Amino acid sequence: MLNCKELVAQSSDFLDGQLNLRQRLAVRAHLAMCVRCRRFIRQLKLTQAVLRQLPEAAVPELDALAARLVEARRKAD
Repeated sequence: MLNCKELVAQSSDFLDGQLNLRQRLAVRAHLAMCVRCRRFIRQLKLTQAVLRQLPEAAVPELDALAARLVEARRKAD
């Protein structure tokens, strides 16, 4: 049986359908027993759905914001 840390490590592959049968069964068994991991998987699914709604093209304002955040983090470290 997987522990929570192992499930988190495999969660993206699970949602993308990239696990083999044994791995999928182990994830499903853990989810049947662990409310926190079920909540985590639901949140990850929601995050993926939101990200799919974002525009494909680069948005200059977002790129500029990301650059400012990177610079602010460097200054803070």
